[in-house]
Amino acid sequence: MTATSPATATTRPTARGVLDALDLDTRMLAMVGALGVIWVVFDLVTGGVFLTPRNLWNLAVQTSSVATMATGMVLVIVARYIDLSVGALLGLTGMVMAVIQARWLPGMGDISWIAALVGGALLAGAVGGLQGWWIAYRGVPAFIVTLAGLLIYRGLAWWMTSGQTVAPLNPSFEVIGGGLDGSIGAFWSWVLGIAAVLALVARAVHARRRRRQFGCLTRPLWAEAAVLLVQVVPVIAFVMVMNAYLQPRTGIPMGIPVPVLIVIAVTLVMTVVATRTRFGRYVFAIGGNPEAAELSGINVKRITVWIFVVMGLLVAVGAAIATARLKAGLNATGELDELRVIAAAVIGGTSLAGGVGTIFGAVLGALTMQSLQSGMVLLGLPSPMQNVVIGAVLVFAVWLDQSYRRGKL
Repeated sequence: MTATSPATATTRPTARGVLDALDLDTRMLAMVGALGVIWVVFDLVTGGVFLTPRNLWNLAVQTSSVATMATGMVLVIVARYIDLSVGALLGLTGMVMAVIQARWLPGMGDISWIAALVGGALLAGAVGGLQGWWIAYRGVPAFIVTLAGLLIYRGLAWWMTSGQTVAPLNPSFEVIGGGLDGSIGAFWSWVLGIAAVLALVARAVHARRRRRQFGCLTRPLWAEAAVLLVQVVPVIAFVMVMNAYLQPRTGIPMGIPVPVLIVIAVTLVMTVVATRTRFGRYVFAIGGNPEAAELSGINVKRITVWIFVVMGLLVAVGAAIATARLKAGLNATGELDELRVIAAAVIGGTSLAGGVGTIFGAVLGALTMQSLQSGMVLLGLPSPMQNVVIGAVLVFAVWLDQSYRRGKL
């Protein structure tokens, strides 16, 4: 019997072995790669305009409203429901916020915009709860309830002002929408970026210690460092790009826009809600098997109501961002946003069959959708053709999701 030498026994690491060691979410990685391809292609066909700091800064702001609502749509779809009313409810809520500032409390300073935010949140949360009540306790399908809401809320928004545009809004409120004064500047952007990097490092160290403490498998150190680098580099690059866009009037770096900060905060909160709370676990349990969830003691009806309350509150946040960015209450605000929000969640990996979805994936899906739209605008593509492309992308994303789950990909 011939002894095997150490050199012969040692095998070279394969690509599959490297991927296994890194333990990355391949679907999320593929989505990031697809977004990168979209950016590069649009930059090439637009003559280098797409990947300029100005366009990327505007892209981040334009994505904020839909991304915020998409985090809530994840819970709705995961629980096997749908909400077609979010765009119309955004329009109604934004109009209420504008009316409070411009007509009910004009000249009241900060009181007016604070009252507008509180009033809008109460309205949207109550409407969401009412929709959830009809779905959970009266057995009306979510499709019908929210389709009716789409018609009702859009009509109420027009009725409030007879179709008129409502302005001006409080300058402090307009900061929420971004604009020349709606960012935090270079210094605080770097402070936030460095804090985020330190948080990522601390989380990685803590997670590794915990896995070792409980005897779980851990990545090799090189793989741990590589995964951390994949997370840290985009954070640093993001801050650099946001600071590279200079104010047209003063030449001072703009920094991270306020609406993007809101999206980051919402994403973190909703991720904790979805993955670390009893409510979030119940939502995924209901989506996985509603009958089993009810038999296990979960109050499915109450959880359903709260899902739509959360969706309504996030619509209020999106309404504040959209209305502040437009600096007026418009009847057209939020038109077709329900389709963009649903598409963002689905493209981000949320399964229409329920039980599967991620908050970060929905935000990435919203960025992908807005990137497509922004690129087509730069190319001068007519609005109807933009809708054709977005619709085709949505169909492809659903087909991709179903094929992946059936094991065909």
